Amino acid sequence: MTQTPELPPGCGREGSPCPAHRAGQTKPAGASSVYLADGALVPSASAATRNGPEHTMRPVPYDAILLSGFGGPEGQEDVLPFLRNVTRGRGIPDARLEEVAHHYRRFGGISPINEQNRRLLRALRAELAREGLDLPVYWGNRNWAPYLDEALAQAAQDGVRTLIAIPTSAYSSYSSCRQYREDWADALEATGLQRTLQIDKVRQFFSHPGFVQPFIDGVREGVADAVRAGHDAPDIEVLFSTHSIPQDDAARSGAGLFAAVVGGGYAAQHRAVAEHVIAAAAPGLSWQLVYQSRSGPPSQPWLEPDINDAIEALEGRTAVIIVPLGFVSDHMEVLWDLDTEACEKAEGRGLWVTRTPTPGTHPDFVRALVDLVQERITGRPVVQRANVTAIGPWFDVCRPGCCENPRLGFKPAIAGLQP
Repeated sequence: MTQTPELPPGCGREGSPCPAHRAGQTKPAGASSVYLADGALVPSASAATRNGPEHTMRPVPYDAILLSGFGGPEGQEDVLPFLRNVTRGRGIPDARLEEVAHHYRRFGGISPINEQNRRLLRALRAELAREGLDLPVYWGNRNWAPYLDEALAQAAQDGVRTLIAIPTSAYSSYSSCRQYREDWADALEATGLQRTLQIDKVRQFFSHPGFVQPFIDGVREGVADAVRAGHDAPDIEVLFSTHSIPQDDAARSGAGLFAAVVGGGYAAQHRAVAEHVIAAAAPGLSWQLVYQSRSGPPSQPWLEPDINDAIEALEGRTAVIIVPLGFVSDHMEVLWDLDTEACEKAEGRGLWVTRTPTPGTHPDFVRALVDLVQERITGRPVVQRANVTAIGPWFDVCRPGCCENPRLGFKPAIAGLQP
């Protein structure tokens, strides 16, 4: 059996930042390789997925769940080390990072994302208990404590061998899917657990009704609030917002199935969800899919329109409902880019504005995550899986090259067919 390092009690298990990792303030180094079992096509995978089926109907007796977050700083001293983790390998100087750091510093250097994940962790465990599923849940972040490597090391110490991973991201793209798979490979190599632990992942859950329902509820409530404030339906514009990504990355998202569609699978998935939300919550209401939080050089094309440009271009509207469609929970890009910049832009144009909630710990969303685990434990047929859009249910095993980022070069990843 592979030996694992000794960790402080509860490290990676209870969601408290590990003192040892906090002192180091760095995420695991990039993996140099992945482990492929004899004859396997998918590295570090369970027997049901190692040959790479699009969907597997083979039941898998998982030992535990790995909840995987992005991570965020929890104090002013954390901000720069956290941003260095996020941008590692890109050569961005600290002076440039400080341009982003002031967003965090305005809120005391604290991102709400870790506390959101602590709440989700508790809600997920409670829902598992209600469903009679005796599965421990480990929580590890990609960019801040508790890190993925400490969560995996703790799981191995506890006797876990096969995990089902839940990324806190619903859509297909490099940053919202493949980068999680790369960071799991990094953590396995850093802990020496490549041959010990098997990790599958739940499918992209953008089309699961439990993920979509909180947005339906939010739009309904937002419309009702706007009407109470004196704005009729023709006066209202719904802006479904998600993180912008480079157009080249977008074209590679979604396993190449939407290569001919502007924005690739990433945009197509968001658009499908937005269409369902409007049909269920406010049929006939005017809406747009917009983007936020772009970075990178101005010469590099990113998905547009930016939400602030869309607000500036609005005509004949008196009210705006902002829906954070691309996000599972509140974090800095919701608090700053939407609640601060976008709302200020709308108010500056004399528009009534509200931002609807993210799924967070909405009961339907928590039940959806448990359902995603159950469908893999039981080997549920695809036709019986929960799905509310024309796209989906999505793949259990990522397709070759799906969502790769050619600018960063090939990086080892698990839970998908190579490369």
